[in-house]
Amino acid sequence: MKYLMLGLGNIGPEYANTRHNIGFMVADYLAEKHDARFELGRHAFVTEIKHKGKTFVLVKPTTYMNLSGKAAAHYLTSLKIPVANMVVVTDDLALPYGKLRLKGKGSAGGHNGLKHIQETLSTDEYARLRFGVDANFSKGRQVDYVLNPFSADEQIDLPTHIERAADGVLMFGLQGLERTMNVVNTK
Repeated sequence: MKYLMLGLGNIGPEYANTRHNIGFMVADYLAEKHDARFELGRHAFVTEIKHKGKTFVLVKPTTYMNLSGKAAAHYLTSLKIPVANMVVVTDDLALPYGKLRLKGKGSAGGHNGLKHIQETLSTDEYARLRFGVDANFSKGRQVDYVLNPFSADEQIDLPTHIERAADGVLMFGLQGLERTMNVVNTK
């Protein structure tokens, strides 16, 4: 059984380590932990890891955030992975920094990457693991905020939060959505 982890972010060094790239950071953490290397594939950097008998395909779209659905659709179709086995990891301004929230369906919540995935797949029924980045910005400065690196204070705990998110991805594949929600959403 294969699972698809779609980590949302933007390619390019100017976006590395920004709040909007937390999905890439979680994918990178999982790849590094399992000695896997990303390779350029269609619409994304891709690698595969094995964990407790399960295969996880880690995908970091190269289409930029607003066209993330292209990578989702391609890898779900070409690898014959059901949408129920996909989890999208993304930033969320509505959650406090470091808070994780896993859901099996729902709106895009104003997130353009999620919006494009939903439009492309014609469904909002897919797992999404939202990583809280808080909303510490003044009116009209949302784009600048998410496209800037985490603050020095945030970076202290960032590795721990990334590890928790990565553990949530693996648990999703091993124990399913409901059980994972019960663990991830209570912390």
